[in-house]
Amino acid sequence: MDDDNNRTLDFKEFSKGLSDYGVLLEKKDIEACFKHFDKDSNGTIDFDEFLMTLRPPMSNARKEIIQQAFRKLDKTGDGVITIEDLRGVYNAKHHPKYQNGEWTEEQVFRIFLDNFDSPDDKDGIVTMEEFINYYAGVSASIDKDVYFIIMMKNAWKL
Repeated sequence: MDDDNNRTLDFKEFSKGLSDYGVLLEKKDIEACFKHFDKDSNGTIDFDEFLMTLRPPMSNARKEIIQQAFRKLDKTGDGVITIEDLRGVYNAKHHPKYQNGEWTEEQVFRIFLDNFDSPDDKDGIVTMEEFINYYAGVSASIDKDVYFIIMMKNAWKL
């Protein structure tokens, strides 16, 4: 659907793409659908917005295990995960790029946090919402709650 390869869909590309795939809607319905996907209302749909809209909702059991992992990382209890929360919990000195001198301890932690941070605002501060959103993407590829919960417990030693 991304005809100009700019990694976003504008309304024209979205409309044409729906038509190309045999989804025939009235213009007002296409506009409503586009608006639903365009979460930040900037007139385009990026890949993250597209995926977020298509994701199924998570069960309460999944949300609870994600919140447990967040609370484990949030050592200061201030509602956000920062580099300071990671110090003393994780040892960056075992990371290969730290060992070969390519990265500092702070860079190891920052790259780790960037995985969970909002794609458009990598500020080194991970909120509960950003953490849940990251795991919503992971959750979408795991069918059963029990498997997701086991994965989270093993990953975060909960």
